[in-house]
Amino acid sequence: MTTASMTMPSSMPDKASEPLREKTIEQPVASSSATVAPVVDTPAIKIGRGQLREALSVLVRAVLPPFIGLALLVGIWAIVAMKTSGFPGPLKTWDAAVIIFSDPFYVNGPNDQGIGWNILSSLKRVAIGFGFAAAVGIPLGFAIGRFKFLNAMVDPIISLLRPVSPLAWLPIGLLVFHRADPAATWTIFICSIWPMIINTAVGVQRVPQDYMNVARVLNLSEMKILTKILFPAVLPYMLTGIRLSIGTAWLVIVAAEMLTGGVGIGFWVWDEWNNLKVEHIVIAIFVIGIVGLLLEMLLLQIAKRFSYEYS
Repeated sequence: MTTASMTMPSSMPDKASEPLREKTIEQPVASSSATVAPVVDTPAIKIGRGQLREALSVLVRAVLPPFIGLALLVGIWAIVAMKTSGFPGPLKTWDAAVIIFSDPFYVNGPNDQGIGWNILSSLKRVAIGFGFAAAVGIPLGFAIGRFKFLNAMVDPIISLLRPVSPLAWLPIGLLVFHRADPAATWTIFICSIWPMIINTAVGVQRVPQDYMNVARVLNLSEMKILTKILFPAVLPYMLTGIRLSIGTAWLVIVAAEMLTGGVGIGFWVWDEWNNLKVEHIVIAIFVIGIVGLLLEMLLLQIAKRFSYEYS
């Protein structure tokens, strides 16, 4: 009895001390792993790095090819300037551009104004002529595509007049309006109306016949057919015609203003040629291209907006 009572208390503290030793061993391991964890790549970090590489790759693909193309253009330009007497190089043209755009809105008389006023005058004529062309060409395109008799009647007229050079219409405008501005606007109108008519008519003709059969069964009015069926289906064709027309209008206004005079980017080009300032002509070429590009991008955004709303 005495021996048993003394051995049992001695064994119990040994068993109780084992889990205590295990806990003290685990704690340092946990703390050491906590200090190592930030160094290890987690999936989120790997995804972030992958997205960064992809973004950089997209940026390089978007920027590098245009940069190489422009650098090649400037290089060819510099070589041609060195080989051609009187032709300005990139540096001389840049110096002239800095002077021109330092005061683009000066006025020294009715025919001596800054390049800013010339650009605005050309854009005004384009807006008026293009607006009239859209107001006439788009409804006429819907009508031609909708009614076969009207299509057969107008098609030979369009085929006859569409290939005519823009400058051939300018004397007709001068004869009828007796002024340069309306004649230039008339030239823009008659040359930019054809893409809108043709593309709109083609879009109407390509509307699936099932749509028209449903409209006939529902006994829809012509206005309902136009607004609910034809317009959403024809919208991509119509916007393509508008984009082609604005490019044609901007091309035509330069040629028309060269012949009519006054204020405008075309007249400015011709006037600088008479003054033998070839570097200014090169600047005008870049300005005409940049403005045309901006007009194209603006119409692309409008087309995307309308396509998204009617999709």
